[in-house]
Amino acid sequence: MERIGLIAGNRKFPLLFCEGARKSGFYIVAVAIKGETSRRINSLADKVFWLKLSDFSRIFGIFKNESIKRVVMAGQVSPYRLFSKEVVNNPDINQILSSIRNKKADTIFGAIADRLKDAGLDLIDSTIFVKDYIPGKGVLTAQQPDAQLLDDINFGLGLARSIGALDIGQTVAVRDKAIVAVEALEGTDNLILRAGRLVGGGITVVKVAKPNQDMRFDIPVIGLKTIKRLIMAGAKCLAFEADKTLFIDREASIRLAGKKGIVVVAV
Repeated sequence: MERIGLIAGNRKFPLLFCEGARKSGFYIVAVAIKGETSRRINSLADKVFWLKLSDFSRIFGIFKNESIKRVVMAGQVSPYRLFSKEVVNNPDINQILSSIRNKKADTIFGAIADRLKDAGLDLIDSTIFVKDYIPGKGVLTAQQPDAQLLDDINFGLGLARSIGALDIGQTVAVRDKAIVAVEALEGTDNLILRAGRLVGGGITVVKVAKPNQDMRFDIPVIGLKTIKRLIMAGAKCLAFEADKTLFIDREASIRLAGKKGIVVVAV
């Protein structure tokens, strides 16, 4: 069996990757992050090494000892940990952070990719085994967007692509062609809740990939938790970029969104 390495972050993406890789006949060696990665990975990967975030430098030796040549990064690490003591006090991580021009997501992930390459490891497209979870263009709910929602979607698309180009975030919330909230370090779920509090509902949330999105890392992901946050915020619509967004638990998400009158559209 061909062997593949996985650096597994949080939520379901790493689990879906494991399922897809095993179906394709791969032997999976996963590096899981304590406090982030789901324990379910123990039953889905063939071998799992549990590390603290501060054990980052051990990754290279693990993959070398396991004869791994190709590696995938799936799932995120909570952004706030960038400022935690385990990172601030770790010389290996600080060496990487001090060598880069800024701490934007793409800059950090790009530096990690370079370190992997220097160690003889090839970081590959993280969606390689999960293509079925990436929708094409179209309205996914039975309810269609009206003219007002279409105006907000188009308005939000331009804004989201602009902040994506700056690597600030990938998501915006708008209402009646007014900017309600812009995603930064807090992530999409917290952005949605904040936007709902600010205007009392009625928002359209637009999530896009970055221009020239590097599919090896930090791709947009939505799922059932996203829909639940939209419900809590009293949102009207979720629009996301087709062919570049991972939609987890799609059937359950669309069913729940439809029940609550939320339009979901891939644009």
